[in-house]
Amino acid sequence: MGRSNQVTLAVLLLSGIMLCGCKELVRDTQSLLIPQYKRSDVFGLVAGFGTTFAAMPDLIAMLKRRSSAGMNPRMASIMGAFQILWVYYGLLIVSRPVVLWNVIAVLVNSLSVGAYFYFVRKEKKQTRE
Repeated sequence: MGRSNQVTLAVLLLSGIMLCGCKELVRDTQSLLIPQYKRSDVFGLVAGFGTTFAAMPDLIAMLKRRSSAGMNPRMASIMGAFQILWVYYGLLIVSRPVVLWNVIAVLVNSLSVGAYFYFVRKEKKQTRE
C-alpha cells in the first residue's frame, strides 16, 4: 500500500472514531437562535442560502454587461429543472428550508435564462441593423 493510501486510510479511521464520539451532536433539538425551528431547519436555511445564490454572480454580471456573452442557458435550465424536483422533494419530506430555497433558486435560474434570451434577441437585432 502506497504512502498516500496509508494517509487516506488513517484520516478516514480517525474521522470515523471522532464521529462515533459525537452522538450528542446528532440530536435535532430546538434551535437556540430561533426557538420555533429545529436546529436542522436553521442549518438547512443557511446552507440553502449559499447554494441558492451561487448563480447570482452570473446573472448580475450579465445584467451589468447587458450581453449574453459567457452565459450558458443550458446550465441554468438544467439547474432550474432539478430544483423543481427539489421543491417537490421538500414538500414530500415537509422541509421548509428545502422548499423555500429551491423556489427562490428556480426564480433566479429562470431570470438568468430569460435575461440570456432577451440579450441574445437584442444582439441579433443590433447585428441586422
